[in-house]
Amino acid sequence: MPKFLLKRWHGYHVVVILVFCVTLIALLSLEHWLYGLLGLSVLVFLAYYLLYAEKSFKREFTQYVETLSYRVKKTGADTIQHLPIGMLLYDENRRIEWHNPFVARIVGEEHLIGKELVECFPALKDWDETEQPLDIPLGKRIYLMQANPDERLIYLTDVTEWRHLEQTYRDEQIVFGILHLDNLEDVTQEMDDQSRTLLQTNVTGAITEWANAHDILLRRYGDKFFMIFHRKTLEVLEKSKFDILDTVREMTKENKIPITLSIGIGSYTGTLFERARMAQGCLDVALGRGGDQAAVKKGDRMTFYGGKTNAVEKRTRVRARVISHALRNLIRESERVLIMGHENPDMDSVGAAIGVWKAADLQGKDAYIVLNGENPSISNLTAMIEEDDHLNEVIVSGEQALSLCEQRTLVVVVDTHRPSMTIEPKLLQKSTRVVIIDHHRRSEEFVEDPVLVYMEPYASSTCELVAELLQYQTERLSMNRLEATALLAGIVVDTKSFAFRTGSRTFEAASFLRQHGADPGLVQTMLKEDFGMFVKRAEIVRHTEIYFDSIAVAVGEEDETYDQVLIAQSADTLLNMTGIEASFAIGRRDAETVSISARSLGSINVQIVMEELGGGGHLTNAAAQLTGISLEEAKEQLLHVLEQLNEKGETTE
Repeated sequence: MPKFLLKRWHGYHVVVILVFCVTLIALLSLEHWLYGLLGLSVLVFLAYYLLYAEKSFKREFTQYVETLSYRVKKTGADTIQHLPIGMLLYDENRRIEWHNPFVARIVGEEHLIGKELVECFPALKDWDETEQPLDIPLGKRIYLMQANPDERLIYLTDVTEWRHLEQTYRDEQIVFGILHLDNLEDVTQEMDDQSRTLLQTNVTGAITEWANAHDILLRRYGDKFFMIFHRKTLEVLEKSKFDILDTVREMTKENKIPITLSIGIGSYTGTLFERARMAQGCLDVALGRGGDQAAVKKGDRMTFYGGKTNAVEKRTRVRARVISHALRNLIRESERVLIMGHENPDMDSVGAAIGVWKAADLQGKDAYIVLNGENPSISNLTAMIEEDDHLNEVIVSGEQALSLCEQRTLVVVVDTHRPSMTIEPKLLQKSTRVVIIDHHRRSEEFVEDPVLVYMEPYASSTCELVAELLQYQTERLSMNRLEATALLAGIVVDTKSFAFRTGSRTFEAASFLRQHGADPGLVQTMLKEDFGMFVKRAEIVRHTEIYFDSIAVAVGEEDETYDQVLIAQSADTLLNMTGIEASFAIGRRDAETVSISARSLGSINVQIVMEELGGGGHLTNAAAQLTGISLEEAKEQLLHVLEQLNEKGETTE
């Protein structure tokens, strides 16, 4: 009972008892002094017993605490010794001072004290002693290292099973893709039934065999195949650079036109619907770039493989007629039409803009061409436009175009599809009705939600496409000499006087323009350059170096500015040299901008090279602009890209 009281009664409890006892003794003393003496004796005895019990409790409690501390220390030591987590201490020289047995077991040695960390854990060679968790491979196991640099303490946890589970989840993520037979119908159009069936069987068999080898589920619909596979398979396909593209092209190269494939693969993230939609979007991009390539969407970046052949010219005019009628209807439904090309417009951009303006004028609509600044390469053409009563009145600046843009205004973008390259990007944000007419291969950057897109990478120029569209606008088409000649000049410039990227449709477009008043002599007048331009081009060509035995790189003077066309002409000049397969001309456009023009005979894909530098274009004709660097730095970046692509084998076939 006293121990019970001591454990539970404290302070005021004891005081209350003493007061009660004293009061009781006082009352008993009043009754008889013997009773008081007896009560006092009992009180003294009780006080002695309580004091003795308290000392005994403290002694027992001290022994209990000492025993408990010993058990805790012993348990802690045993726990550290048998804990399935490695612990070690190291000194300022990164030598091990202490470790528990788990560390010795995973390293495979009993005594590690005195050894350097990197000797036991090679993965720590470049460790900067941060608290950031780090995976350390050791043998066939993976350990998560967590460090306390202040105490020079390291914890090691075996996470092998977790990492394997994460890798399995990552590898088995579902990916959707669409494989498209680009030109099967065109290739088999003139074949008999037996030859057509045999060719289709061979191509389908090759695709099926490739799919089975990579564990890809295929389902065909029309001239497309829907593909379902794992992310691990996608990584294998990327390493092989989608060799099925080369396989099908090589097995059909005996035909007049080889069959090519295009592949669009969506991201492995998002909902299944989003992945399928991205796969279709990637296929559209691959086809917009000319086909014969794979476009893979990963995160915000799109990667391209293939694209080693020039786009094949289409044989049907059906699409041109359909697009022409659609454009005519859009113009009729609009209150006003604004036409703009890319920054620093060239002959193709201005000529195409004039052609679209003519289409709008035929429908009786107010139409304006957006031009900003001056470009020496088209100075002769702009001078002729200023003398023309009709065309001179429809030229507006970007600011004027913004004030003219209303809800039902149609904006037509020619010779580019990248918003950042247009003369006035704000027009694309202000208008909800945008039409794209372009002959460049489609890049990742694209105008958002256009109402009509006419992109044909096989075409020689945008002027060729616009000339075809004009043929279906109206039977009463009439063009004056300057309008028709401007379109013809755009074709002449982009084809290098019909020497490059020229198909039968190119000559048909030129013939159509010639019938409507185009003057070849006037084209030569438009393209004339002064003696100073010729000398500047010669200066660029003079500073030429040859790399990889067949690639010419010319760099202009750092303190000299060059026109974009002059830089492009320098690249064209280099391409005419014996043994040169590709040429790059680098020159300063202004104080902040460096321009690179790239040309190729076809064996080297200069489009890929320029895309790595933020530009784009065609397999044989591309360009890029860099800001805030010197010409020498631009050259170093170009050579670095060429070296990387050359090692990967992506610049050549």
